[in-house]
Amino acid sequence: MVAKKSTNGRSLIRAFRILEKIAPGVGAELLDRAWFRFPPISEKARRLRVELPAAEPFEVPFQGGMLRGQAWGEGPTVYLVHGWGGWGLQLAAYIPPLVAEGFRVVTYDGPSHGASDAGRDGPTRSSLPELAEAFQAVVAAQGPAYGVVAHSLGAAATALALRSGFAPRRVVFLAAATDFVHTLDMFQTAFGFGPRVRASFLRRFTRKFGTMESYRMDLVIDALAEERELPALLAIHDRADHETPYQGTLAAAKVWPGATVQLTDGLGHHRVLWDKEVVESTRRFLAAGHPYARAGHGPQVSGERAAADGAFAVRETMQG
Repeated sequence: MVAKKSTNGRSLIRAFRILEKIAPGVGAELLDRAWFRFPPISEKARRLRVELPAAEPFEVPFQGGMLRGQAWGEGPTVYLVHGWGGWGLQLAAYIPPLVAEGFRVVTYDGPSHGASDAGRDGPTRSSLPELAEAFQAVVAAQGPAYGVVAHSLGAAATALALRSGFAPRRVVFLAAATDFVHTLDMFQTAFGFGPRVRASFLRRFTRKFGTMESYRMDLVIDALAEERELPALLAIHDRADHETPYQGTLAAAKVWPGATVQLTDGLGHHRVLWDKEVVESTRRFLAAGHPYARAGHGPQVSGERAAADGAFAVRETMQG
């Protein structure tokens, strides 16, 4: 959920500056529309980067409509969870190696995303709690999860699902969204609204969802770790990610017992979805807990080095 400047963006900047002075409540309503809305995805952006075998399509009833997805392979189930404004096949690069490893791989489009029907707030709009509920609905219909590979806001949705009792064995977070106060700061910088609009928006948000701080991933995970054992975690994040800063992943990993963080350089927020070394790290991590893995555990990814950092391990991958 990152604000991007455009002709429409410049119009919003002018509107927010006026509303900050004369009608901050109206400004908060305008911000609400921008915050929970995601842009359409072009056909070019949706092009597949890998060849896939025939899939088994499925539908899951959700809020009076349908969530639509696909499944490949047989074996323990790994769910691929897209982020804000994404779609299930955005993570298609992970499907062939995981199927070859002996996993059943399930991907789907969240409410109002891709081929799925609109969620409770209509087309092109959703929310983190709704995405978490949708993920749990898919798991309930498609069967227990051995593992999850989740990108951006999909990682935050997975964390909320964990809080609701979801219990996979292994989790991979890619460019996890971890702190929405930071996202609000980015919106404020991009659109130029002031403290009155911000405060009014936060009141609206809190009435509907609870405080924004309560969704901070390190706080969610810290509370969960006190209650029960958490699945093994591999969190991969690029230092040059300008949408979801890697420091949030480090903060969450510090309170996630036994977590491993892999830091990359030069991939940004989206190239982690098809980078070969990231895909291979993910395959090896998921296979490590699978007793019937077919492909075996390959050597360490070229260009990686590992170092201890507090209670969790950090691996750094140098691209190029």
